Amino acid sequence: MTAHDVSADIEAVVEDTELPRRLKDEVYSTIEERGVGVDDADRIAKAVETRYLDTRVDPLDPVGTVSAQSIGEPGTQMTMNTFHYAGVAEIDVTQGLPRLIELVDARKTPDTPMMTVHLDEEYATDRERAHEVVWKIEATRILALGDISTNVADMLVEIDLNEDTLLERWPTVNDTDAIAEEIAETIESNLGVSARQAGTVIEFGPEEPSYRDLLQLVEELREIVFKGIEEITRVVIRKEETDNGEEFVLYTEGSDFGEVLDIEGVDASRTTCNNIHEIYRELGVEAARETLINETMNTLEEQGLDDVNVRHLMLVADIMTNEGTIESIGRHGISGSKDSVLARAAFEVTVNHLLDAAIHGEVDELDGVTENVIVGKPIKLGTGDVNLRMGTTQD
Repeated sequence: MTAHDVSADIEAVVEDTELPRRLKDEVYSTIEERGVGVDDADRIAKAVETRYLDTRVDPLDPVGTVSAQSIGEPGTQMTMNTFHYAGVAEIDVTQGLPRLIELVDARKTPDTPMMTVHLDEEYATDRERAHEVVWKIEATRILALGDISTNVADMLVEIDLNEDTLLERWPTVNDTDAIAEEIAETIESNLGVSARQAGTVIEFGPEEPSYRDLLQLVEELREIVFKGIEEITRVVIRKEETDNGEEFVLYTEGSDFGEVLDIEGVDASRTTCNNIHEIYRELGVEAARETLINETMNTLEEQGLDDVNVRHLMLVADIMTNEGTIESIGRHGISGSKDSVLARAAFEVTVNHLLDAAIHGEVDELDGVTENVIVGKPIKLGTGDVNLRMGTTQD
């Protein structure tokens, strides 16, 4: 028998199982890599099929209730410890119960937004090139570039720029005068004043002499971002082991996912952030669903609760994203938009839901768990959805 015939027979064996297409392809490629014979391939395929069929949900199984219990019970063991440090003990990230609540509430902005930025090719292995990306991302404000002083007698704000800092933050430009000129132009365009620049010293003041206007210019000057992304206040660079070997990875305090993906040197395929709404806007609802699953799983694992089956988290993520957008699990999201009046009323603002339902003449079909428990009927799941009839037999 030729190698081609063996391969065809193995493919036929795998195709004969009840596995979904993705698993069939995975089983076939694994068998091919190992050089397994047809008989062994048959046994492997049947073993995988048996395991797959055993792990499927039984008909009428109350998956929602089981998932709620599976996540809720370990959730009572979670700490209220809000922060832990990512990277080199530098960046605060919300963890524990506050982070879990943040995720299921689908908050528009996390308490501690952050990104994990992976780099491309030489940027990932060369520290100097990695730092080029750092300064493109981290917001550079005037306080980081030099000293500010106010000359009340001449009504001037004077900035004495630090040459070493300029060369560090603009690594591809060797001329500090050119950098200072660029900074002066940014000040003029943002503050609407005329700035004089001589070497690394910049001076400007209000058009009309006014102590109040002078102080106002200093305050506005502090907020100008001369380089980088305004939302990202700090970037930590760390060398760590990844699937691509040892490379530099950036951790940011603050996030602007769309802006970062466009920066040269950033590997867009591996970069991620902890704001599911930013992921949704930039990459779509499927990517947001994956992020929701990963973030929830990481939060539980960080608390030592890694025995929660990922399929329960997948169900929660599916429910939150199945409309093509991200909905929270709460009265402003999934719980508040259920078809059942009693299920909505049992969650929050009971009287309002019942009054609205009465005014609009709504009918409750009693299909779910909550509403059947309220009225004292068996729920329509498991054995509660099976009807037995007894008939008499005639001779």
